[in-house]
Amino acid sequence: MNAIDMPDKAPASTSEDVWFISHAGADRAWAEWIAWQLLDAGFEVELDCWDWGAGDSFIAKMNAALGRGRMLALYSPAYFEPERFTTMEWEAMVAMREKITPVRIAEVTPPPVLRPLIAPDLFGMDDHTARETLLRAINGPSRPSVAPGRPPGMLSRIGGTGPRLPGSLPRVRNLPARNATFTGRDSMLVHLREALASGQRVAVQALHGRGGVGKTQLALEYAYRFAGEYDFAWWIASEDPALIPDQLAQLAIRAAIAPAGTSPAAAVELLLAELGAMSRWLLVFDNAETPDALAPFLPGGPGHVLITSRNPLWTSYAVPVDVDTLSRTESVSLLRAQGAALTDGDADDIAATLGDLPLALTQAAALLTRGLSATDLKEELAANLVEVMKRNPPPGYPAGLAAQVRLTHSRLQAQHAGAAAVVNALALLAPEPFPLTSCAGRLPEQASVLIGEAVGSRLAAVDAVEAIARHGLTRIQDGTVHLHRLTQDLLTGQMTGPERDQAWADAETLLTAASPGPASDPLRWPAWQVLLPHVLAVDPARFTTHQGRLVLAET
Repeated sequence: MNAIDMPDKAPASTSEDVWFISHAGADRAWAEWIAWQLLDAGFEVELDCWDWGAGDSFIAKMNAALGRGRMLALYSPAYFEPERFTTMEWEAMVAMREKITPVRIAEVTPPPVLRPLIAPDLFGMDDHTARETLLRAINGPSRPSVAPGRPPGMLSRIGGTGPRLPGSLPRVRNLPARNATFTGRDSMLVHLREALASGQRVAVQALHGRGGVGKTQLALEYAYRFAGEYDFAWWIASEDPALIPDQLAQLAIRAAIAPAGTSPAAAVELLLAELGAMSRWLLVFDNAETPDALAPFLPGGPGHVLITSRNPLWTSYAVPVDVDTLSRTESVSLLRAQGAALTDGDADDIAATLGDLPLALTQAAALLTRGLSATDLKEELAANLVEVMKRNPPPGYPAGLAAQVRLTHSRLQAQHAGAAAVVNALALLAPEPFPLTSCAGRLPEQASVLIGEAVGSRLAAVDAVEAIARHGLTRIQDGTVHLHRLTQDLLTGQMTGPERDQAWADAETLLTAASPGPASDPLRWPAWQVLLPHVLAVDPARFTTHQGRLVLAET
């Protein structure tokens, strides 16, 4: 669709010309495409993500919209999920069914109360056919001879030109295969879309988090779900920055920005200049490690960039977006999406054991689909967790979780041995935030050389925390270091006997250094509240020094 000049004033409208689009957050791409079609056909549109502010009352806004016009309901599986916020619409929908026109944007059966309403399908057809079906459904006019009015600022918020039909792919693309069992993350996908399409100067989002949390899969799902918004969508494997120029040069040639045979350096220069003046493009830099190494390849201009990284330190170049584990509901859905037949209790048990970590859940589900019973899987996870997580990785992941943890820890050890020793020690404590920076400069005499290198001073502790954060083995917040319980189990399960003994000694050292002082002092209770889970996680027999036993006595 070509861009259309905005008239000075929108034409007057009747209630039949005003449409409130009711949709699930996961279906925003469809909602925007439909909104564009209605605007282009001469209607006024009210769409929550365009017109409603963060502090607005959802129910009040919805009722006001229904008072002004009609509702177009976008039926999909997500639309009818009972926990969704749009369930607040049900009373109004039942009471005002005569003002509702539904369309189906995916295969779904509506609840009985809405089945009398005929809902034509818009999915599984080309752009033109879907548009005509939509306009017939609402009894709208054919394409107008003059451009319709649009709410002020809308064009800049969503890119200046109308999107293609959701599901249609960009003409220039190299996206990996879509994950057919991708589950959940709807709120994060909506957040990414809103952030990238907000019209702000920065349109670079850096998805960061621990290994196995699903950063790459989230970026890939975004690229497919909102593919209709882009003319170019290019995936760049970024772990080795030296390989980035060749991949960008391929895009320049495919997009006819640089002729075949152009050197990579020249092609990249042409590409970055062209992208700086274009919209409707998406670049995904997957598994980037160092912000400064990636910075020369980040285009300016009104396009969109996604970065996936274990490293959270992107604030100089991008808006960091923390990707954490799944909710329990999402974890159960992911297990079942892999084809695993599970009772609610078994699914909850397995998700809890694996800490709602997507990669671990996917590996476990693969065993269930190969014939292992839920009971047997739970027993294997209890007895042989490391072996289970060593299994072949699922499609879309370069390695299984055990291998990822081992390789990442080895890299950390090579770059900062003291930080790796800290991680080993924390693997034996509670899976809760540990106040590492409070240890700085307070180490007891028996501290090992490596622990001394890591937290012997405040500046050393800052460097150690940064090194740990950069490798994505933990979550870092306000000077605390937080290991996921599954990461702890995999680290300890792969330690040798001497490594485990040293880790116990280092753990006692860190507990001693982090001690806030007398627990009888109420002013110290907040600090003790943070440290106490870690002290209680240690067998009292493991405290072998006088200072360590004093810490234990305070609890």
